[in-house]
Amino acid sequence: MKAQTIYICQQCGAKSPKMLGRCPVCGEWGTYVEETIERSSIAQKTPKVLTSGMVPKKLTDIETAAETRIDMQSNELNRVLGGGLVQGSMILLGGEPGIGKSTLALQVLMRLEGHRTLYASGEESARQLKMRAERLAGSADDMYILSETSLEKILEHTTALQPEILVIDSIQTVGTETIEASIGSLSQVRECANILLKYAKETGTACIIVGHINKEGAIAGPKVLEHIVDTVLQFEGDQHYLYRILRAQKNRFGNTSELGIFEMRQDGLREVTNPSELLLTADRSELSGIAVAAAVEGIRPILIEVQGLVSSAAYGTPQRSTTGFDQRRLNMLLAVLEKRIGFKLMQKDVFVNIAGGLRVNDPAIDLAILAAVLSSNTDIALPADTCLTGEVGLAGEIRPVPRIEQRIMEAQKLGFKRIIVPAANKIPATGQQQSLAGSHSIEICPVRKVQDAFRLLMRPL
Repeated sequence: MKAQTIYICQQCGAKSPKMLGRCPVCGEWGTYVEETIERSSIAQKTPKVLTSGMVPKKLTDIETAAETRIDMQSNELNRVLGGGLVQGSMILLGGEPGIGKSTLALQVLMRLEGHRTLYASGEESARQLKMRAERLAGSADDMYILSETSLEKILEHTTALQPEILVIDSIQTVGTETIEASIGSLSQVRECANILLKYAKETGTACIIVGHINKEGAIAGPKVLEHIVDTVLQFEGDQHYLYRILRAQKNRFGNTSELGIFEMRQDGLREVTNPSELLLTADRSELSGIAVAAAVEGIRPILIEVQGLVSSAAYGTPQRSTTGFDQRRLNMLLAVLEKRIGFKLMQKDVFVNIAGGLRVNDPAIDLAILAAVLSSNTDIALPADTCLTGEVGLAGEIRPVPRIEQRIMEAQKLGFKRIIVPAANKIPATGQQQSLAGSHSIEICPVRKVQDAFRLLMRPL
């Protein structure tokens, strides 16, 4: 059986019969790798008749049952997964090198009680994993460690142990003998993922595979890897900050808008149950360019600090820079501020930052963005006991936002005395306000236009 040599782009999967310096499909340089495949694997084969006994069924005749989930002993991880880890599911955990993927996986397995688990690592030895485990809090009575890069040997030990959860760290360091390609190549990653998926579905073993990301921030390897798995978790965060964000980019068993927040410490990752208190500056009374927004990520309300800075353009061309916020949306908001309010910012640099290293996609922080920019432009500090929520339209109107009651509760719980909300939202009555968040009351100020919000900000309580 004659072998054939082809070249495959490790970025997009494009194939070429010869070596290319630049991929004509994705435009990346130096991504083509030589791989050897058998002719029989690429030859067209006649489809065979299925004999597995599976027959089409009516949708109404199919019986359903609730998925059996495993409590991961982590409220943040359970929230992102949709209530726990589903048996027989396949999870892809991606993130930058050194962000804490291995620490998260190892720490979660160590805290599970009554569940047999296997942690297979192709990057670290058993002694290295032991040293890492000693720094983490938790017991590991029924946890097994395996340092191996051969997928066949990993599955052999897995079949003998029959664990409930299998962790592969990482998928780029594991290879199979079924194909002749170097470990970490596109073909190896795709084939290993298919074999692990088949094993997870047949045995009911939950499989968590750790994957690296490329320089664009996407999961390294073939894009089909994200289609194979049931859930794609992205572990992100600035290494200069202590906080880590866990997001679900894809989840067949839960909501993709949830996020978990962790704090990286010497003894591992600590769950952040109330991120609002950590993301706000203690004293904002005399600082201009700072506004507090009541945002919602998934079903969790979070008060975040929006920082704005307006300065004269030093080089003639004004800059628009954002951190943690969409820059195109900032350009739209600045156009609304100039057209509807009359503030001329064409010759000024505008910088917007979401404090704490978070990236927020909730459009309800639009009003806080404009308030921070206005505060920095006029060099007047906003009231420290006021927060804002509301989406800004192109006509300068304040559009309604979802979960307004939860935003009010979070602001009241943290001691804010006033919150500016869209007038189009159904505002609870005063008695309901007190029952929502305890005995303290908060002044709710509904507004219809951006001008009305600015007048209220300049009015003291």
